[in-house]
Amino acid sequence: MRPCDLEKNREIVFHSLPPGQVERARVLLEGLEGLQVVMEAERNRLLVTYHVCEYTLEGLETALSSQGFHLDNSLLSRLRRALAYFCESVQRRNVAADEPEAKSQQAFMRVYELHLHGDRDDTPEEWRGYK
Repeated sequence: MRPCDLEKNREIVFHSLPPGQVERARVLLEGLEGLQVVMEAERNRLLVTYHVCEYTLEGLETALSSQGFHLDNSLLSRLRRALAYFCESVQRRNVAADEPEAKSQQAFMRVYELHLHGDRDDTPEEWRGYK
């Protein structure tokens, strides 16, 4: 996976009521580090750019909904949202799977060293030099 695939440009579409919520959401989201926000008030949406390892569309929209913002719930918006949620979830899992955990590798190496797995020579030391 190329690193640029992890940079996401998404749109958060709001319901037309209550008025002014797009501007309030922009102010709220601009305070987050690593998140770029552009407002399109005439279309009731925000364009956000972020790295998928830091943020997800689902996380952003859930946070906005919990703060009382009303997102567009048309069928098309819900389908776009569901597809983006799924794709980002899979990408995050794949990125996490690609990064080996150093502690788990060390634990595995230690278990391997202690486990009798057939590659040890049981010949007594005095017999090894005998020819």
